[in-house]
Amino acid sequence: MRSGQVADAAGVNIQTLRYYERRGLLAVPGRSNGGHRLYDEEAVTVLRVIKAAQRLGFTLDEVAELLEAGRHRHGRPVAGLQERAAAKLAEVDAKIADLTTLRTALATAVEAGCDDLAVCAQSPCCPIPFTDLAEENRHGGPCC
Repeated sequence: MRSGQVADAAGVNIQTLRYYERRGLLAVPGRSNGGHRLYDEEAVTVLRVIKAAQRLGFTLDEVAELLEAGRHRHGRPVAGLQERAAAKLAEVDAKIADLTTLRTALATAVEAGCDDLAVCAQSPCCPIPFTDLAEENRHGGPCC
């Protein structure tokens, strides 16, 4: 298959296809007598794997490691999807916890009527965490 056909089949554009080649995520294809890149069906599968892994939150470097995981280095297998997915899940859980904390702080600030950061910074009852004030100093309510 030629570049456009592979790109269409995998749902990517040709620039993405070439970028993945340069990054080493996709094997350099053979060439036709006319110099056109010629890919096999495996290229479409690899492209779909790359896009699926990205949707799961993996970076391209991590995707490269996942693709390598099925191969052997110096006779030893490298860590595969289970281990890496568990690590990514822990990262996602940590981000969710951070975002939940952030959401709570923002909702509290909105509820308290905070409208001016400079004024709020001077108010001991402001819910915005300007410093690590003890929780009992944050009362909420319209004090800002």
